[in-house]
Amino acid sequence: MKETQFKRLHEEKGAKMVEFAGFYMPIQYEGLVAEHLHVRNKVGVFDVSHMGEFTVKGQQALPLLQYITSNDVAALYPGKVQYSCFPNGKGGIVDDLLVYCMAENDYLLVVNAANIDKDWAWVTEQNKKFGADIKNISDEISQLAVQGPLALKAMQKLTDTPVEDMEYYTVKTLTFAGVPNIIFATTGYTGSGGCEIYMKNEDAEKIWNAVFEAGKEFDIKPIGLAARDTLRLEMGFCLYGHEIDDTITPIEAGLGWITKFVDHKDFIDKDRMLQMKAEGLKRKLVGFEMIDRGIPRQDYEVCDAEGNVIGSVRSGTQGPSINKAVGTAWVKSEFSAIGTEIFIKVRDKLLKAVVVKMPFYKI
Repeated sequence: MKETQFKRLHEEKGAKMVEFAGFYMPIQYEGLVAEHLHVRNKVGVFDVSHMGEFTVKGQQALPLLQYITSNDVAALYPGKVQYSCFPNGKGGIVDDLLVYCMAENDYLLVVNAANIDKDWAWVTEQNKKFGADIKNISDEISQLAVQGPLALKAMQKLTDTPVEDMEYYTVKTLTFAGVPNIIFATTGYTGSGGCEIYMKNEDAEKIWNAVFEAGKEFDIKPIGLAARDTLRLEMGFCLYGHEIDDTITPIEAGLGWITKFVDHKDFIDKDRMLQMKAEGLKRKLVGFEMIDRGIPRQDYEVCDAEGNVIGSVRSGTQGPSINKAVGTAWVKSEFSAIGTEIFIKVRDKLLKAVVVKMPFYKI
């Protein structure tokens, strides 16, 4: 297993460590529910150094990214961030990612840990047609996600650059805790605000210590990946391998908002997705809330009232912020309307649920 620069610090703080996407990572500290609620109400710190980072630069950077991603990269400007995905040319998704516009013709791509090698091979292959200057810097970068309503207030103490009022999905390069050239972005996958901080590996421990010192008065705490998953699910955010994978299109996954059919952009699978929109979807991703008592889990069958299989659960949990059992599922389109009754098969029992609008948690 790969280890992040924060391994010793996690263990000192009592983390329960597990294998995750090939990395030795903290799954929880004091407990999932307590950590989840702490991020919703105060400020928590996640080690997300397992994520992958690619740089894309030069005159061919924009043409390459316009072709391999679903969103309109031309709409970005220096300091702006965009959520997107890589269509795979077969009606599925290679991965979802963030595209950071650092400067003109200078982009940073942040991809999922489990897909780094696959994504890099994909970008490298597609780039043969373009010749952009690309580099995989995943092994050189550490990353902390400082999340929660008090996160930016706490982090402002560590930089002279104004960050407390940064707009959502923006990025700055700044001096942070005395370390120059830190990438500071108002991104994160919790829905409770905050930032993500990218640093060189050699600066990781110094940044960690400074973050926790600055956050003392705000009751800052380390948070494990278990709470990261429940936080993102309450917001209805997709997770690769659950809501999205190499068999589902962005349109089916409810990601039409990051799929831009504009005249100046030709991208992989554009024609296929346009045809799908015109003909109508056969399946859709929905959110649901349990009516009967039970916790939905990935791959549980979703049925109609007669017990016919109409889909499958993609994620499920008991939401700590909402005190309800909720989940996501792929279902036949005729069962996707808000208010539709569906049934989740749990240990051969059909438990009633209802399709609801996401996000489950309202800020």
